[in-house]
Amino acid sequence: MKSRKSQSGPKRLDEIMTFLAVVEHGNLTAAARHLGRPLQSASRQLAALERALGVELVRRTTHHSQPTEAGLAFYRRVKPALSEIEDAGLEAANRGAEPSGTLRVGASVLFAPIFVVPLIARFMAGHPRVLVDLRLSDRFVDLAEEGLDLAIRIGELGDTDLKARRLGAQRRVVFGAPSYLAARGRPRHPRDLADHACVIRTTDPDPHRWEFVIDGKLTHVRVDGAFRSDSTTAVHAAVAEGLGLGVAPLWQLRPLLQAGAIEILLADYKQPPVPIHAVWPPSKLLAARTRLFIDHLAAELARDVDAPV
Repeated sequence: MKSRKSQSGPKRLDEIMTFLAVVEHGNLTAAARHLGRPLQSASRQLAALERALGVELVRRTTHHSQPTEAGLAFYRRVKPALSEIEDAGLEAANRGAEPSGTLRVGASVLFAPIFVVPLIARFMAGHPRVLVDLRLSDRFVDLAEEGLDLAIRIGELGDTDLKARRLGAQRRVVFGAPSYLAARGRPRHPRDLADHACVIRTTDPDPHRWEFVIDGKLTHVRVDGAFRSDSTTAVHAAVAEGLGLGVAPLWQLRPLLQAGAIEILLADYKQPPVPIHAVWPPSKLLAARTRLFIDHLAAELARDVDAPV
């Protein structure tokens, strides 16, 4: 009689795969068909696994195979482990191959041209077989519906089943036009915003709530105004035209600041930094090009975003 040690390795994995197929497809015939194996071979593999474990895993009838209590417990343990082994094999193969194919990336309209496109250019220079399809939107699009491999999202992720990696953060500030400040005055404290017109960006998760750190505590301030838009560019333009005060990442305001069209307000009251994440579908095994691009983003993006304005 052969020892358990002699039965380990690829042969034992084949037996476990047969057992999983029987549980998932309902009987030996369907399992054998799914695996592309003869029925007798599948039956022998299942029996060999049960002998090795010393327990009945499946009760067979003519047309149906029902896992026993021990079989269900074994299934719950080995199914994730086998998936990890398969994923590890694919990942190892990915690491050994030169990345190629099309990388589909989603990003926001303003952020991508300034930060993402230069990073893509450097990435493509190092990986000439990779093609990049960049799609821009200020909304959080559905990655599966859009066919995206990953997206770069700015802001809190909230309740999501997406996998994510934090890439960095960006500083937000309150700003206003000199014409507005001359007419309505300058807020001295975040609570003063209740008496001011504020330009609302409707794509924010809670557009009427601005956050500040006051005396070390996170404080929410309710704001409102007559003008609102789903376009970041339109919000900036509206503030520059004197329609109200706005809030935005500091890097976005560089041209307006340099032109003297706006001023930074409430500088003594910091707002929580806005996180930047790469996100991708939870069920998607990352291709080499996707994994390498995420590593590339994490290595370079935080430094670029945090650079002085």
